[in-house]
Amino acid sequence: MQPDSTPPVLSRRRLWVSASLAAAVAASVVVMGLTTRKMADAKLSEWTEDQAVPVVAVALPDTRGSKTTLDLPARLEAYTQAQLFARVSGYLKDWKADIGTPVKAGELLAEIDAPDLDQQIMQAQAALASAQANSKLSDATLQRGQQLITSGWVSKQDLDQRSADAGNKQGMVKSAQADLDRLRVLEQYKRITAPFDGLVTARTTDVGALINAGAGGPALFVVSDTSRLRVYVNVPQNYVPSIRIGTKAEMSVPEYPGRSFSATVEASAQSVDVASGTTRMLLVVDNSAAELMTGAFANISFELAQPETAINVPASALMFNRNGLRVATVGNDNRIVLKTVTISRDLGKEVEIGSGLAADDRVVVNPLEGLASGDEVRIAGDPGSPREPKTAAAIAPR
Repeated sequence: MQPDSTPPVLSRRRLWVSASLAAAVAASVVVMGLTTRKMADAKLSEWTEDQAVPVVAVALPDTRGSKTTLDLPARLEAYTQAQLFARVSGYLKDWKADIGTPVKAGELLAEIDAPDLDQQIMQAQAALASAQANSKLSDATLQRGQQLITSGWVSKQDLDQRSADAGNKQGMVKSAQADLDRLRVLEQYKRITAPFDGLVTARTTDVGALINAGAGGPALFVVSDTSRLRVYVNVPQNYVPSIRIGTKAEMSVPEYPGRSFSATVEASAQSVDVASGTTRMLLVVDNSAAELMTGAFANISFELAQPETAINVPASALMFNRNGLRVATVGNDNRIVLKTVTISRDLGKEVEIGSGLAADDRVVVNPLEGLASGDEVRIAGDPGSPREPKTAAAIAPR
C-alpha cells in the first residue's frame, strides 16, 4: 500500500497563502499609517500657519448727522451773593433770620450791642458842644472888636487876631460835627440788614458772640439771590470757537434724574487756563421755582454744529508711533492698511476724524502692537475669512 502525499502539498499552499495575506495586511497597515501621519502633519502645519495670522475685531466708522453733543461738569452759584461783615465791634444782641429764610432788601437780620461806640458818640457830642461854645464866644469877641475899632480902643492887629480865632473855632466846630456824623453812620451798622431780595444761605454767629469789625473772620450772614443761578463750566480750548455768547445748553443735576433745565451762555473768560487748557464760561439758568441749589454739581450738554458727515471711531483704534497718528484698516484681501489721520474733536470714548478715513473703511477696533501694512489678519466672527481657526485637538493624529 503506497503512502498518501496530498496533505503535505496542501499544507505548503496554505502556509504560502497565509503568509501572502499577512504580508498584504502588514503593507496596508504601514501605508495607511504613513498616509495618516502625512495628513496629520499637513493639518498641523496649516493650523500653525492659522495661529500665526492674528485675529482682529473690525467695525465701520460711526457716521453721524449734523449735530453732536459735548458733556462737561459744571458748578452752580447764586447770580448775586453778599457776605455780610460787621462794621462795628461789640456783641451780637439778637438775630432775626436763619439759613433758608427768604428776606427783602433792608430787612433786619441782626443787631449788635456796641457800648464802645455808644461812648464814642457821647464823647463826640460833648466835643461838638464845647467847640460850638468856643466858636460862639469867639464870634462875640470879634463883633465887640468890630464895634470898638472905629473909636480906637481896639487895634487893627487885635481885630485880625480875633477874626482868625473865630475862624479857627468855626473849623473846630465843623471837625467835631464831622466826627459825630461819622460815628452816627457807624451806629447804623449796629443793624445788619439784607442788601437785596434773596435767601439767607449762611449764618455763622449767635447771640452773645463777640463781633470784630472788618472782614478778618467768617461772614456773619450770606445772602444769595437764587432766582437765577450762574453755571460755571470749563470748556476745552478746541471747543471754545463753537460755543459763543447766547448758545443754548441743557443742564441736568443728580437730584432730578431724567430732567433737564435750559441754560444760556452769558459770558466767557476769553483766556485759557495754562494748567487745564480750558476756558471758563458762565451760563445762566432760571431758578424762579427754587428747585436748584447754589454750590451744587451739574452736567452741561452743549449741542455743537459739525460737518454733514462726521466720521467717528473708538479712541482705542488710534495708533501713536514715530510715523504719527494712524488707524489700522482691513482691505478686501484681509490685509492691514495703515492710514494717517487727523483728529477733529475728542469726544471721550470716541474721536471725530478730520481726514484720512472713508465711511466704508473697516477699522481695527483694538490694533495689536507691531501691526504693519500688508500683514494678513483674520476678522473675528467673519465666516468669510480665508481660513477658519481649528483647534489642536481637531488636527492631532489618532
